[in-house]
Amino acid sequence: MTSRIKTLMMHTIIINRIYDEPSSNDGYRILVDRLWPCGISKKDANLDEWNKEIAPSTALRKWFNHKEERFDGFAQRYREELSDKVAELSRLRAIAKMNDLTLLYGAKNTKINQAIVLRDVLLFKS
Repeated sequence: MTSRIKTLMMHTIIINRIYDEPSSNDGYRILVDRLWPCGISKKDANLDEWNKEIAPSTALRKWFNHKEERFDGFAQRYREELSDKVAELSRLRAIAKMNDLTLLYGAKNTKINQAIVLRDVLLFKS
């Protein structure tokens, strides 16, 4: 399932699973997982970048464990982690001002994952 949000200041920020077929409309494709997703080759991923540093910490990822009841706490803690990555967030915003930006993730759940939190931080935090 693709999620697209377009703002006046940026191109579209798209959220896709890494397992979804790449599209010519994806723009700049960035994997935002710390671990490489199982079952997909780097060639088939068709990435512009794999950014492990912007991904949630290993401790936070393990705590969350993709449990729906923990998502609100995960989102809050991940936003706190992202608050220390000002330069990286600025760089991603700059990419989104020039091109469409696709945030890719490997989780099965399309409603509770780090790409959603990261997109919201990129769009709504200064």
